[in-house]
This record gives sequence, structure tokens and C-alpha cells, in this order.
Amino acid sequence: MIFERAARREFAQAAAGISVVLLAILTSTQLIRLLNDAAGGRIAPEAVLALLGFSALNFLPILLSLTLFVAVLLSLSRAYRDSEMAVWQSCGLPLTAWLRPVLKFGFPIILVIALLSAVLSPWASLMSAEYKNKLASRNDATSRVTPGAFRETGQGQRVVFVEAMADDVSRVRNVFVAAVENGKLGVVMAATGHQEFMENGDRFMVLENGRRYEVEPGTPEFKIMDFERYGFRTEDSATKPADLLPSRQPLWDLLFDDRRSARGELVWRIGVPLSALILALMAVPLSYVNPRAGRSANMLIAILIYAIYSNLLSASQTWVAHGKLSFWLGVWAVHGLMLLPVAFMFYRRINLRLPRLGRR
Repeated sequence: MIFERAARREFAQAAAGISVVLLAILTSTQLIRLLNDAAGGRIAPEAVLALLGFSALNFLPILLSLTLFVAVLLSLSRAYRDSEMAVWQSCGLPLTAWLRPVLKFGFPIILVIALLSAVLSPWASLMSAEYKNKLASRNDATSRVTPGAFRETGQGQRVVFVEAMADDVSRVRNVFVAAVENGKLGVVMAATGHQEFMENGDRFMVLENGRRYEVEPGTPEFKIMDFERYGFRTEDSATKPADLLPSRQPLWDLLFDDRRSARGELVWRIGVPLSALILALMAVPLSYVNPRAGRSANMLIAILIYAIYSNLLSASQTWVAHGKLSFWLGVWAVHGLMLLPVAFMFYRRINLRLPRLGRR
């Protein structure tokens, strides 16, 4: 039908704009946080883009769910404001007829949300954790230190401080290194430093034009040594495997995991696509706008409903994980509760329409 094609086209246009805005906001927020971690030396600068990609896959299910809800709501609200909905209804088109184009438009998005929440988001979470562990195992002093900040390497056995660093990170200036070796504390200060790789693959940190102080704690003995070149080998520590939390487990493994935390995670993965479907249905009666009244009332109500729904879904996941709620009740209780206002709003909008059709 003509109205179905027009509705789906408007839904798509609204969803495209909304998704771009939401993605820009969430990506910018994550990028600022990651850049702050990189500036503080908590992650390597070259890891920012990779971690940003993994983070994007994590929040995409929520973003797409919100995009679907708001796109349908804004499109139908515009039809009410421009009296377009009144024209369709005067032609005998009931409110329930809009369910068909909404479901046709939303079904592919809901499938993508289900795929993301069930497979891709857990995989991204696992890859992000493993990548962070791999970066943490690196003992690359010149690439991990931040100018003007103290940085621990070698599992806390060495502390490195540099005043300045070259643009290509090849050399550092005014270096301070404190390390504990064989029960003795050694402090090295050098004017410059750089990294060298041997033919066998060993990596050395080479300091130039400096002085080394060595002292044995508890004794008055100490040594002072001036040097032109002083090198120490840096090695990567063993990479720790990422903790296999329920949020990082594959769906197949999660289905056969009897732990409460795994049951709670399964409630969340099932709930995200179901909530997207229910919110899309709710947007149809919620989109009603009186052309003579304010235009933002239904949007404020929609934001409140979405916040309540999201918090209830998170609460049900937590309750199941802590054994306060059974798994099957946790899967359906929140969605059944949210279906009640959907049915009530449809009933109210249809029944309010009937008396007007009977007037002469």
C-alpha cells in the first residue's frame, strides 16, 4: 500500500539521522575517555582506535534499539502534527494498520540487535580484554611512559620517568629509572635514552651520559658510577588470559552454564532484542500529538519510559544473577509488564477515536 511505502521511507530517513547523531555522541564520549587513559599512560596510544572499535560493538545494540524507538515515534508524531494521520484515519485506516509497516521496518533492525547482543558484543568484550592484557604485558619503556609522569614497568620492579619525548618516540630526554635488582636499589639518571634491538630479538633500553647510584637497603654502603652508555634488557611478561566473564562468553556456552551470573547474562541478551520490539510497538500509540498542544510532551514521556524499561531490564539481570529471581520469570516479567501499557494505550486511542466517528 502507498501509506506503507511512505511510512517505511520516513522511518528509514529518521533512523539514519538519529543513528548518526547517537553514534557520534557515544563515540565521542568513549574517545575522550580512551584519550584520557592514553594521556595518563594507562593504555598505549596506538590502542585507542582498536579499543574504540570494540567499545562501539558493545553499545551498538542499545543504540539501535533507541534508534528504532525514536525513529517510529518522531515519524508518526510528525504525521499527527501535520494532520496527515487525520487524513489516513478519515479514509478508514485504523491505528492498528500502522503495526504492519512498523514491524516490516523494525524486523531487520531487531535481527541485527539480536546478532549483536548474542554474538558480536560478547566477542568484542573478550577481544578488548585480551588486547588490554597483551598491552599490559609489554615492558616497552619508551612506548609506555608518558612525559612528566612516573610509570611502573616489569610488574612494579622498575619505575621510569622521562621529561620529554621525541615526536617519533625514538628518543627520550632527562630520564630517571629506579629499579630493584638482587636486593639492591639502583637509581639511574641520564640526559638521553633510546631503544635498541639486537639480532636475536632482545630489546634493550640504552641510556646515555648519566650517573648510576646503587645502595643496599639497611646498610650505609653505596656506589656512584658515571657512564656514557648504560643499557638494560626489557622483556615482555607473560600475557594473562582474559577472565571469561559471562558477558564475554559465547552464546552456546552460556546456554549450558548453570551459574547464576550466566543465567543473568542470558536474561540480558534475550531482553535487548525483545525490548526493541516492544518499544517499536509502543511508539505507535505513544506518537499521538494534539496539533494545538505542545509538541514535546510525548517525547518526554518516551524518554521516561525508555529509562524505566532499561533500568528494569538491568535490575532483572542483577536479581537473576544474585538468585533473587528465577530465570524464566526474569526473562518474561519485565517485558510482560511493559506490554500492559502498550495494550492500554492502543485501547485508549482506538476507543477515543470511535465516538468521534459516530458524530454528525
